This record gives sequence, structure tokens and C-alpha cells, in this order.
Amino acid sequence: MSRITTVQYYSMKKILSFSGSFSADSINHQLVVYTRSLMKNADLSIIRLTDFEAPIYRNELEKESGIPVNIKKLRLLFDEADAFIVSTPEYNGSIPAGLKNTMDWLSRTGGKIFQDKPVLLMATSPGGRGGQTVLNHLSAVVPFWGAKLVGTLSLPNFGANFLDGKLISRELSEELETVLEKLLSELE
Repeated sequence: MSRITTVQYYSMKKILSFSGSFSADSINHQLVVYTRSLMKNADLSIIRLTDFEAPIYRNELEKESGIPVNIKKLRLLFDEADAFIVSTPEYNGSIPAGLKNTMDWLSRTGGKIFQDKPVLLMATSPGGRGGQTVLNHLSAVVPFWGAKLVGTLSLPNFGANFLDGKLISRELSEELETVLEKLLSELE
């Protein structure tokens, strides 16, 4: 049994979780879903950024049309959240364009994107580095977006370490529990 499932006092805090991938079969989304299964006593909502798509940000477009309705809806969810879990793929050693575009639009809605709230970053990939480059990149960027970065988790070799919807590596499971506990401790 997971150590974090026994914690009761987090149920009043809202955690918003999503993948930085727009892919329907995203392994990062699978990791987010698995993470929710470990946090039975937390109020953790999972969203898909595809439900909040917006055109590529341009200053002229914002002046002509304003903030897209989808981004306004997403901003409300960010406002209501007390913490965030973001799991993202690595595209060419960097942040996926869809995730970056979403953050660019959110930055135009007033105030910091993450509003100085706790954020846990995760990444997984089929390869042995597990998205470490995007985690390093995002770790440097998210403080500018108003994130209180509480930890990162890299899950390498997704196909070998994640089977039937579960993380099977004991070492990686312990790492995940440790970073989740750190995030939850920020919500006390």
C-alpha cells in the first residue's frame, strides 16, 4: 500500500494535473492517471490540454480577438487549483509547442500562470533519459511562470517500467511517492 494514500488532511486542497502532450495515447497522460490512483485522499483533477486548444499566440491576434474562450476557461481552473502536477514529453530536447503555446496564452490573462503555487514536474519517454532535458528546461522556466517548483520525476524506459497501467519498478515507485509526499506537504 502506498504511504501517501493514508493521508487524510489533503482532501480539501485541489490539485490540477495534466500532460503537456496533445497526443491521444500520450504516455505522459498515462503517468498522470496512474499518479491520481496513488492519491486517493486528494482532490486531484486531470484535464487534457486538447480541451483548451488555442491558436498560436501572436500579439496582433490578441489585440484583434482578445483571449480565446478556452484559455479563459483554463485560467479559471488554474485559479481554483492549490497545486499542480505536470507530466510532459520532450520534443527535440525542449517543451512541446502545444504546452508552450498554452502557457503563452495563460500569461496574457493577468498575474502569474501558476500564482506562486506548488508545482511537481514529471516526464516520461520510451528512452533511457526519461525526458530529463525537458525537465531541466522546464525547471528553469516555470519559476518565471509563477511556479513554486517542489520536485521533478523522470521516468525512463516507459515500456519496461510501466505495465498494465502501473509503475512496476520499486525504485521509481519510491521516487514517485517521495515527490508526491513533498507536493502534499506544501499543501498543509
